Parts: sequence; C-alpha cells; structure tokens
Amino acid sequence: MEPIAKPFIVPVFLPHAGCPHRCVFCNQNAVTGASTLPTLSEFETAINRFLGYAAGRPPEIQIAFYGGNFLGLPDADVIALLSLAQQFVRNGRADSIRFSTRPDTIDEHRLQLISDYSVRTVELGVQSMNERVLTLSRRGHTVDHTVAAVQQLRRINVAIGLQMMVGLPGDTIKRSFDTTLRIVELRPDFVRIYPTVVLENSLLAKWYRQGSFAPWSLETCVSIVKEFYLLFNQNKIAVIRMGLQAEKDFDNGKAILAGPYHPAFGHLVHSKIYLDVVLAALKSSEHDESRIRIYVHPHSISKMRGHMNENITRLRSEFRLQKVQVIPDPSLAEDCLRLGETDLVCVNDYKSP
Repeated sequence: MEPIAKPFIVPVFLPHAGCPHRCVFCNQNAVTGASTLPTLSEFETAINRFLGYAAGRPPEIQIAFYGGNFLGLPDADVIALLSLAQQFVRNGRADSIRFSTRPDTIDEHRLQLISDYSVRTVELGVQSMNERVLTLSRRGHTVDHTVAAVQQLRRINVAIGLQMMVGLPGDTIKRSFDTTLRIVELRPDFVRIYPTVVLENSLLAKWYRQGSFAPWSLETCVSIVKEFYLLFNQNKIAVIRMGLQAEKDFDNGKAILAGPYHPAFGHLVHSKIYLDVVLAALKSSEHDESRIRIYVHPHSISKMRGHMNENITRLRSEFRLQKVQVIPDPSLAEDCLRLGETDLVCVNDYKSP
C-alpha cells in the first residue's frame, strides 16, 4: 500500500524497551534523551502536549512508538500502549498508529496481537542485508528474518518502512550498495538511511578507543548515501530521512565520540545532487560564458547553493565563472532546476555517471 505523504507524527519514545540485547552501535539514552520508560499516564500527557503543536487539524496524524523494539515488549505492554494510542484514534484526535521493531519480532502471534488496532505503518530496523555485518554489529537477527518479516507484513495491509545503516563494523561500500539493492528488491514503501556514528557508552565507543573500529568520514557517507538516495528514488521508494535526528547533546559533542554526524546530513546529500546535476549540464553543453543563472523553486535555493555556499564556490572555480546566480522561480517543481533560459532538469531523474 502507498504510505500517506508526510503525516503529522506524534513521537512516543521507548528507549531500549523490548530490545533483547544492545547492539554495538546503540546508546538509546543518547538518541532519545531518556533513560527510563515513562508510565502510561506520562505517555498520555506527552501525546496531548505534542498534539498541541499541530497547526489546525493535519490530514493525517500518527502516534508513533520509536526508540525501542516495540513487538519485543511483553504482550501486556504492547496491548496497553496500543490501547492508549487507540483511544486517541477513537476520539478523532489521531488517525493511525505506527511503530518500529526488529525483523525477528514479526510472527503470526504478534501480528494477531496488533490486528484489532489502527496500526498503519511498521518500520523494521534492518540495518544491513549482509550476514557478516549483522553478526559483527551483534544485531541478533539474520537477512532471512528481514525477508520473512516483509513478506508477513505484506499480508496485513500496512505501509512498510526499512531502516538501513552505512558504515557498520565489517561494512564496505560494496556491502552497503548490495544492501541497498536487496532493499529495493523487497519493495518497501519508504526507507531511512543512517550513517553509523560512535555514541558514547556504546560498544563501538570502546572499539573506537581501542583502535579496532574506524567510522567512515562525513564526505564518504554523503557521497555514498547520495547514490543510494538516487537508486531508491529511481525505484519509486521514498527516502524519508537521511542522517540522525539532531539532539542537543549531539551538537555539543557530549554524546557523539566520532563519526559522520551532521545536523543537516540530508541537506548535504541533496546539495551534492544539485551540484552534480549542474556540473553534468555545464560539461555536456560546452559552456563558455562567464556568468550563469540557475533557476530553482524558492524552497530549493539552499540546496542549490550548498552548505556555506560551497556549490557556488565549486562552480565558479571549476568553470572560471565570474558570477553564479541562483534565482527563485515558483513555477518550477521543487525537484527541478533550469540552467539559463532553456535547460530544464528534474533532479530526481538524475543518474550518476
């Protein structure tokens, strides 16, 4: 089924709840900013507070259980949390429920458990489709678990999201690319792509200090994730997130010890694509002018200019341009640009050479 675009998400965080063990990259306290599981009353208060942030009544409101392994919780807890969320659906303050869980928690018993509730979206923490990477990351599930989970979820008419990570222990560019191809074969409704960072108080932090694990660079991750984004896009699979959600302790350096973290990682990826599109267009058109005009939708100006105007700097340097103008044009689609007065290019149709 097709996922509804951009629902208003009401996040309910379950830090490490339901997880059978801790994976090498995990420190959920750092990711969620929480250390203990709230009570149902506290969950209800948090949901009410977050609903107050909605401007008017959004077309689709989803209560989302994140940060743990939802179906790994005891059955009674799963039912209690779903029943709480269902109350908001029943009284019209929410439309549906979503949660994230491990692939190896999808089975007939658990699917029957959630069947009476308005669960519309299920996200699976796949991370990799390479057995060696899964083993070294201590995920505790296999590639076959992921394949079986997707097949089972297909039967209950929910939107399926798959979360992948790049740069895990044992990972290589080829293995990450193979993971992307395997995920494309599974045809999820959407994906999230996370670069592996070294969180303080994780096993990776210990390995990093010992010199047995080295995270990928930010530049490498941006370049690789760009290719994966384009591949998913060409296969009509939405990429709804690239990079970790920014948190206070991430930006102040207390939680992340090392790795390719950037608060606007997704923006860096999009900016790289815009730059590649213009570079390809200029090279193919035998451009010999000293000035160029690039027209984009107003919402896409920052993507075209790049972080700290680095795209403009690169274009001026490579083609010896005196001036590069990025001009807003609301008549263009957000994913399209026009170079000069004639060359219209849709960014999402771009394929790397």
